[in-house]
Amino acid sequence: MTVIENKTFDEERALYGSAEVTVKHCRFDGPADGESAFKECRDVRVEDCFFNLRYPFWHDEGASIDNCEMTELCRAALWYSNHVVINESKLHGIKALRECSDIKMRDCHIVSPEFGWSVNGIEMKDSFAESEYFMMRSNKLRFDNVTLKGKYSFQYIEDSVFENCNFDTKDAFWHAKNVTVRNSVIKGEYLAWYCENVTFENCKIIGTQPLCYCKGLKLIDCEMIDTDLSFERSEVEATLTAPIVSIKNPLSGHISVPGVGEIIRDNPNSRGEVIVTKNCCCA
Repeated sequence: MTVIENKTFDEERALYGSAEVTVKHCRFDGPADGESAFKECRDVRVEDCFFNLRYPFWHDEGASIDNCEMTELCRAALWYSNHVVINESKLHGIKALRECSDIKMRDCHIVSPEFGWSVNGIEMKDSFAESEYFMMRSNKLRFDNVTLKGKYSFQYIEDSVFENCNFDTKDAFWHAKNVTVRNSVIKGEYLAWYCENVTFENCKIIGTQPLCYCKGLKLIDCEMIDTDLSFERSEVEATLTAPIVSIKNPLSGHISVPGVGEIIRDNPNSRGEVIVTKNCCCA
């Protein structure tokens, strides 16, 4: 395997079409302002490198990226690439990951609007992300111990599992299908509207008007905080561990809760049963 160390590249397609190469302690930056440094490469290993230019990893097959920094000028860093491992790296440019498959990320710091669109298969662990429209239209997500701050996250995703996560994001999980969220905190307005076959297990859910217009919705031993006007027109089976502010017109199913401040029934099609298990109320 060829090893390239301690060099600076700023030309267009600097390492285009490289195969079985290791690049260490290099900078992709400079006045030539060239794009697409690793375009159409195969089996490349990139360690301790700095990226300040656009589109470095496009149409790559097999890449390992370790302890690298991609600045806000490094836009659209990984597109149309497969079988990529990214560890201990910063991805700070817009649209950093798109149309990729089989991605594994660990200990990464992401500040990237529109990150992760149309990705097929991504594992993310022990990472932080700040983004808008995070992971839209992606599938087969497996997240563990991920902290997220943003808006409009996980819209239209499918076949995904999230565990031990902390999400502060409004309008999350809209139109999601076949998703499980376990042992996590989800804070934000209008959670998971129009979702289908989504399960929250042992989660803390915070914010107004969550879980409306859902099909096949399940909540198992969840706590809901400051959640008013919940479950409107949803098909839901829920067991809640703490009182809730208000429930509005659940379409069908059963909601078991220790106490509820208000149950709103102003739709004749609302037939979901609310079972109050204790004599307490929620202000």
